[in-house]
Amino acid sequence: TILGVLVIMSVGSFYILITKLLEQNKILSQYKAIRGGAFWKANSLSEGASKLEKNSAWRQLVDDGLAAEQQHSKMTDSLEAHDWMHGSLARSEASINARLAGGLPFLATVGATAPFVGLLGTVIGIYRAMIGIAVAGSAQIDKVAGPVGEALIMTAIRLLVALPAVLAYNWLQSRNRRIAELLAGFSTAVLANITSPGGVEASLGTP
Repeated sequence: TILGVLVIMSVGSFYILITKLLEQNKILSQYKAIRGGAFWKANSLSEGASKLEKNSAWRQLVDDGLAAEQQHSKMTDSLEAHDWMHGSLARSEASINARLAGGLPFLATVGATAPFVGLLGTVIGIYRAMIGIAVAGSAQIDKVAGPVGEALIMTAIRLLVALPAVLAYNWLQSRNRRIAELLAGFSTAVLANITSPGGVEASLGTP
């Protein structure tokens, strides 16, 4: 049972690692395409948005910014309008970052609990060895070797499960922070272009 739990933890960890890595790579590749693509050469945000991939994080930011621009016309205070658009883009960033962080708590949980789950298997193996010695009345190798071997195997397995999970968690977190920085920079450029009614051309002309 304990071995089965550890196997599930390991499979789940590698599944999250692979899926999140693919998701991160997709966002980063889309950003590289944006930097050298037609978006930065567009005459307006709406025109540039039409050139971005649908359902991408970058398209979401632009669409949310344009939606906020349409809604801000109902506000008579220019400061409130700016705050509304800034808040809309911040919420959009937060939702993207939350999706990227999905599954990472599982990796953290596996990294923290797998050693203890495996330790339980080690204890059970040693306990079975002690029972074998008690029943035989002596420490016969055939009575001890099996349970002790199981205990050692469980010790190795718990490390093989916990270490990849911890490494994957830290690596994915580091990449998420980098993506968050890129999203923040892109969001700032979008906001600058919107609030300046196209006056800040550099935000579109320069990545």
